[in-house]
Amino acid sequence: MVTHVPAEAPGDERGALLSFIAEQRGGIRRALLGLTEEQARSRPSASELSLAGLLKHVAEVEQGWIARAKGEPPAVHRDESNWDECFRLVGDETVESQLAYYEKVAADTEAFIREVPALDDTFLLPATSWNPKDERLSMRWLCLHLIRETARHAGHADVIRESLDGATAFELVAKEQGSAWS
Repeated sequence: MVTHVPAEAPGDERGALLSFIAEQRGGIRRALLGLTEEQARSRPSASELSLAGLLKHVAEVEQGWIARAKGEPPAVHRDESNWDECFRLVGDETVESQLAYYEKVAADTEAFIREVPALDDTFLLPATSWNPKDERLSMRWLCLHLIRETARHAGHADVIRESLDGATAFELVAKEQGSAWS
């Protein structure tokens, strides 16, 4: 754990889940601190992943899950023909535009989860190429899934950032807070 997630107010399970999602989003954002566009798009490790691509991916995925929970289609349709574009910036996309989009997605997630009547409420996830059958998922499951998905990629971001310039997650937290890691 790089940052501390404070305990929720008694009985505020939503707040706890949202705080853990926010903490993992912070890891993604911090990995980009002080980098040029070129550095953020680079792939300094054995992986094909870049920090810019991870940012785009986590924003798209979170937006897609919240849209599905609302019974709406994701903003961007991905399938085998364009899946690779989920992990890289294309056209006029920039790190700055993706950070702004991620901020909007985070606000939408927060508002939606705060507004659902109960975390036990469910939504239909239709069968897809990656989900073999229709199933109903709870809002609690959705939050836990977003924590897992974002945390997985925040770990990737840590490795990529350290491969770029040696900066560790602890150093980036200090930098974000305007102090030095010692």
